[in-house]
Amino acid sequence: MNTLSTKTISRGDRLTRALLSLPPGLYLLLFFAVPSLMMLFASFRFPGEYGGLAPWYYIDDGGVTLDFTLENWQRLFESDIYLSLLIKSLTYALITTLICLAMAYPLALMIARSNKRYRDLLLLLVILPFWSNFLVRIYAWMIIFSPQGALTIGLNTLMSSLGMEPITLMFSNTAVITCLVYVHLPFMILPLYANLEKHDHRLLEAAQDLGANRFKCFWLITWPLSLPGIYAGAVLVFIPSLGIFAIPDLLGGTNGIMIGNVIKQQFVESRDWPFGSVLSLVLTAITLLLVLLAAKLGRPPGESNGKK
Repeated sequence: MNTLSTKTISRGDRLTRALLSLPPGLYLLLFFAVPSLMMLFASFRFPGEYGGLAPWYYIDDGGVTLDFTLENWQRLFESDIYLSLLIKSLTYALITTLICLAMAYPLALMIARSNKRYRDLLLLLVILPFWSNFLVRIYAWMIIFSPQGALTIGLNTLMSSLGMEPITLMFSNTAVITCLVYVHLPFMILPLYANLEKHDHRLLEAAQDLGANRFKCFWLITWPLSLPGIYAGAVLVFIPSLGIFAIPDLLGGTNGIMIGNVIKQQFVESRDWPFGSVLSLVLTAITLLLVLLAAKLGRPPGESNGKK
């Protein structure tokens, strides 16, 4: 009787899990898998005469002939410019992630250890930038970095007094990375806070009773326990920074162009959809690898192959 009830419960659990996983599974199928397959199919086709995609088959006296090509993928590997732009985008995304981590960790730790009366207010201040439009915030930084802005004038006045050449903040790598950090910083703070807030403070008290100083308590207890939050925040910052195109367009000019700008150019301006699909697939593959790596690194130490 117990065996029968156990089997019934296990079947019910499997059915419940299947029903719960059905909506996100359908969402990923419709909005990720199907579009990715469409782009893979498009990457082997020719561009249309007026842009877009040419027909993938044509009918002649010999019957139906398929019209596919590998030229788009060959173009990717024949030119160094796309590889250099990809490396540049990876570098920008990595720098943005490291700066966000350095700024977000102490802030998230302070919020997690603050009084509960002020914690909600501090979290509200973190997410407050989301209340304004993304482009409006970028335009605000354009005003800040403009040659007539107070920041640029103040820096150039200081540099001229020191006998140094004036600088231009607008349309520079500095402007791009600064705005990338500003936009993505909350995405690093929130996962870190969610992780740090759950730490057991009794572990720190026990370590201090055993003679550990504050640095050892942080390095041996707080830092290892916060690694899952760091991996989650790194993914949430690195991936959007890698494919973004609005910030380099508006703040970087020709000097700050990234791989996302090239993809947008291929689809919108050049209307070379096959090659744009190739670049998008490469970016998607890198993104998936990063997500899988973060999921593996963020797995609890005692968990192996889904078992605890």
